[in-house]
Amino acid sequence: LQGSYSHVLPSQVVTALGHTWHPEHFVCAHCKSLIGTTNFFEKDGRPYCERDYFSLYAPRCALCDLPILQNLVTALGRTWHPEHFCCKICRKAIGEEGFHEKDEHPYCSYDYYRLFGTVCAGCSEPVKESYISALNGLWHPQCFVCHVCRSPFLNGSFFENEGLPLCETHYHSCRGSLCAGCDQPITGRCVTAMGRKFHPQHLSCTFCLRQLNKGTFREQEGKPYCQACFARLYG
Repeated sequence: LQGSYSHVLPSQVVTALGHTWHPEHFVCAHCKSLIGTTNFFEKDGRPYCERDYFSLYAPRCALCDLPILQNLVTALGRTWHPEHFCCKICRKAIGEEGFHEKDEHPYCSYDYYRLFGTVCAGCSEPVKESYISALNGLWHPQCFVCHVCRSPFLNGSFFENEGLPLCETHYHSCRGSLCAGCDQPITGRCVTAMGRKFHPQHLSCTFCLRQLNKGTFREQEGKPYCQACFARLYG
C-alpha cells in the first residue's frame, strides 16, 4: 500500500487529494487527529491516518486477525500473513510445495496423507500417486509383489491365499500342490507318495530314473526306488 503526503503552503493552506484545506481541518476521517505533513492514506476521497487506515481497511490474517501490512497469502477464501499460513497439525509454514485442504483447514502433504489418505496394503505408508487396486486394498506398484519371494507379478497375474498376493510357485507351495520332483506347480493329474505329491512323470526311481507307478516301488531314506534297483542296492 502506498501512502500520500500533504503539502503545506506558506500561507498555511494544505493541498491534498486535489483540494486545499485549512491545516486544522485536514484531519483523519476516523479519529479526527491532525494529519499535518505526516503520511496518510485515501479511501473514497477521504484522508486517514496510517493507523486507522490499516485498522479499518487492510485485509486481516485468518489466524491472528491482525491487519496485514505487507506481503499476504490468499488461500481457502481468506488472507494470511505468510508466516501464519501453516499446517494445522505440525504448524510448519506452507511454501511452494503446496497444501491440502480438509474442513477448510490447510495441511502439509505429509500430515494430510497420514491422517486422511489411504494407506498401502503392503507397507502401510500413504498412497499419494499411482497405485494398484487389488484384494480389497490399494498398493504402491512396488509393494504389490509376492508375499514370500517379493517378486513382481508378470502381466499383472497373481494368486491369492488368505488375503495375500502370491506368485504361482508360492501359491502352490502354501497349498501343498508343488511337485516334489521338479518343484513346479501341479495343475493336472498328480500322484501322492511318501507323504508328498508328484507329477506322474516325476515319480521316478532314484537310481535308474525310470517312471514308477504308485504301489510298485520301494522307499529308502525318503527316496523311491523301483523293485529291481532296490534289490540290487539294498537286498
